Amino acid sequence: MTSPRLDIQQIMRYLPHRYPFLLVDKIIEITPGSSIVGCKNVTINEPFFAGHFPSFPVMPGVLIIEALAQTGGIYALESLNLKVAEDPDVKVFFMSIDKARFRKPVQPGDTLIMTMKLINQRRNIWKFAGRAEVDGTLVCEAEMMASVGN
Repeated sequence: MTSPRLDIQQIMRYLPHRYPFLLVDKIIEITPGSSIVGCKNVTINEPFFAGHFPSFPVMPGVLIIEALAQTGGIYALESLNLKVAEDPDVKVFFMSIDKARFRKPVQPGDTLIMTMKLINQRRNIWKFAGRAEVDGTLVCEAEMMASVGN
């Protein structure tokens, strides 16, 4: 069974990120012990589009990876019942990325659906398999690790 989704106000209780670096707009689904699905509405107002690229705006791949990582961070913090807004000493640190592949450009008007599936969790180390899709088409995939701690 899935728990209720999280809106932007709830997400900001979990993550310390703020505009322009908060890259998750809502959480659609959290399946405890398994996965999380998040959403990023990509708009032309994003500051990176001014230079990447003015004649053909494309969301930078590193920001797609960051959006996936933030989604995984929300999953880990929710699983541990930790919120940065309640305990500012709690941190999630990106540790590694493997098998990253970019399949298709993400452009203004796209809705990026990010799925992070838990591969393994030991102590404070979390490993995820991430997928980002637009309209059901895979645009990015990667395996990532993060550390949660104070």
